[in-house]
Amino acid sequence: MTLSVKIMSARTRIKVCGMIDPFEAHSAVDLGVDALGFIFAPASPRRLEPEKAREIIRSLPPFVDAVGVFVNEDVKAVGDIVRYCGLTVVQLHGDESPDYCRSLDCRVLKAFRIGSIADLAASTLYKGVVSGFLLDTMNAKLVGGTGQVFDWRLLDSCRPSGPLILAGGLTPENVAQAIQQVRPYAVDVNSGVEIAPGRKDLGRLKSFVQEVERWNNRHWSSRENL
Repeated sequence: MTLSVKIMSARTRIKVCGMIDPFEAHSAVDLGVDALGFIFAPASPRRLEPEKAREIIRSLPPFVDAVGVFVNEDVKAVGDIVRYCGLTVVQLHGDESPDYCRSLDCRVLKAFRIGSIADLAASTLYKGVVSGFLLDTMNAKLVGGTGQVFDWRLLDSCRPSGPLILAGGLTPENVAQAIQQVRPYAVDVNSGVEIAPGRKDLGRLKSFVQEVERWNNRHWSSRENL
């Protein structure tokens, strides 16, 4: 007797970043997102005090990741916030070295701001060091939350060697196209579903999640028909 096993690609995950409100955080979870991002970078308009982040994170159900976003922060301070808040993942948006990433006692996502192939090539230094690579849009004044997409075609010739989290200007209107073209492990949305920095438009967030789910359902359906 021969068994036929169909191997299916994993679904595209969803992270919502820049959370500051408990109700919106729980609403996002109810919509089906996989991870929530909490920004601790001092210059961000979405910065959240550790005490407030801890309050929200402690109320989350199991299997929802709490991601702390940092920019060139002292490594000991990051570790202290990880433990205090109960973060499960750290996302680094600055000039943090591979050794810096290795020193953290949790999963690490390294963010890269993409404007050219050279920016993608820098990710090779972190191969085998971090758990995933978050690709955002290059902006001279901002380290994230730009509301702009980068040229996804760059990934046709150079991709990080690990799970790819696509960020930068994603919205309910373009996320399906982004997934189809890039095929990321996850998508990360922030300003594309906001009414103000940190305050989410739950209607747009619902539309965003629905678009990702439609893609996932179509993709799984097509795999089953192979």
